[in-house]
Amino acid sequence: MLVGAALVWPTAARTQQKTMPVIGWLSGVSSEPYAPFVAAFRQGLSDAGYVEGQNVAMEYRWAEGHYDRLPALAADLVGRNVDAIAATGGGPSTPLAAKHATSTIPIVFLTGTDPVKDGLIASLAHPGANLTGVSMMFVELTPKRLELLCELVPETKLMCLLVNPKNANAELVMRDVQGAADAKGVLLRVLKAGTESEIESAFATLVQLHAGALAVANDAFFTSRRKQLISGAARAGVPAIYEGREFVDSGGLISYGPSLTAVYRQLGNYTGKILSGAKPADLPVAQPTKFELVINLKTAKSLDLAIPALLLARADEVIE
Repeated sequence: MLVGAALVWPTAARTQQKTMPVIGWLSGVSSEPYAPFVAAFRQGLSDAGYVEGQNVAMEYRWAEGHYDRLPALAADLVGRNVDAIAATGGGPSTPLAAKHATSTIPIVFLTGTDPVKDGLIASLAHPGANLTGVSMMFVELTPKRLELLCELVPETKLMCLLVNPKNANAELVMRDVQGAADAKGVLLRVLKAGTESEIESAFATLVQLHAGALAVANDAFFTSRRKQLISGAARAGVPAIYEGREFVDSGGLISYGPSLTAVYRQLGNYTGKILSGAKPADLPVAQPTKFELVINLKTAKSLDLAIPALLLARADEVIE
């Protein structure tokens, strides 16, 4: 059966591609927790005139947090001759896997790091070749989040940083956040977690250390496990800051960063433009123009934490 399917597929695929273009979705994480972002991507496609199932088809490939699977998944999409690849979730590993798999199929990426330093593109304004996308600057924002924690709990002298060691930028994040902690006179302990069980172990260590606050580094795996992280922080009774408002909407205490929903919508819009004939090399890499500070007062109350008035006044949204 497998051999027969392999022989039949190319003809069927060519017929499908004659009727509508196909987008390959390549992600380093799992599908369920990313459903809202896929929906935002589809909305961006719709803004550009494309509706899945009507005039565009999508092939989804999820690495389920196993970044080492990305090269094979990218090669599979290239083998299926998709018209564009949306590469997201997994830091630079996902778009790099797509880039190594093809130099001709357009790639639209989403990354929280500097795509020039990562070797994805030539420059933000003129990406060149077959790649463009959105850079969220998450790595640069992580030290700022530690500074916000210092405002939130100024009496705290020991804070923790949670990073995924599988993330290609883990070392850079640890270095930059350590610098911010040194500047604030705060002792920083780094906790590492790349699996669900390691997240639980990290929170157990945090409690043993009697840490006063936690900064969660940007990582696609952490985003997919946001409910586990929020629950762990609640059980530990520790104030935690996250990358985006999606965490706070789910019960997290505080976040600072761009709206992931808005960013994924922008990614879908870029993909739609490329399907309509735009060249990736001519589309500058987009960057968020607004960074939201969101605070959940319900969570603060459960932690018996009083949010400083100056911090509340700066918040873009306060959930009561």
